[in-house]
Amino acid sequence: MPLQPLEPQRLYRQIADQLRAGMLSGEYAVGSRLPAERELAVQLGVSRPSVREALIALEVEGWVEVRTGSGIYVLARNQSGQDSKGTPVAAAEWGPLELIRARRVVEGETAALAATLAQPEHLAAMEQSLQTMREEAALGQPPLEGDRAFHSAIVQACGNAVLVETVHSFWDARRGPLFTRLGGYFETPRSWRTALKEHQTILAAIRAQDPAAARAAMHAHMDKSHHRLNASWQRANPS
Repeated sequence: MPLQPLEPQRLYRQIADQLRAGMLSGEYAVGSRLPAERELAVQLGVSRPSVREALIALEVEGWVEVRTGSGIYVLARNQSGQDSKGTPVAAAEWGPLELIRARRVVEGETAALAATLAQPEHLAAMEQSLQTMREEAALGQPPLEGDRAFHSAIVQACGNAVLVETVHSFWDARRGPLFTRLGGYFETPRSWRTALKEHQTILAAIRAQDPAAARAAMHAHMDKSHHRLNASWQRANPS
């Protein structure tokens, strides 16, 4: 038999595959509640965030239902194991919690560089992006356009095409079904206002030409974003 190309598996996908196999075999019966996130992490020998990403993938694909305050329950499938209501998650899609950690590393440094290299036009673009965020939030819309423009303006100030493409790829990954679903648990007008204040702190540090403060402000923004994602999921799925 000819060898087939191998594709790297995201850890959350491997976890989701095991849980899916358990559902198909009847180990997790339709209508039953899955073990708690903490218990699954211990059984699988992985971190709770990785289990969380796997459960979100299974929810997006229509294998489970999250019942706020109760837990995660197995949904019925047709004979092929498919569900027309589910949205397929690409095998290469990054886990949203992992993505934020990667952004923390890279964008902390782009903020520090921008504090040294930013020109007046870059600062003006950052300020305009914050105004766009305010306008989007005032209309009751997630301020995604302004948010993307803000992070783009920071990396554009660095003058490095590789960094620009890297940060843009991070942002574009947010449009995937996993991040969209997880974001649905925590994105509210209140969270948007909080994020806007964090952006203002980053801009103030860049404008002051303080690389250390800019890096710290970006790290704090990413840490708080990570916390908001986790806290909101835990409220929906106590374990």
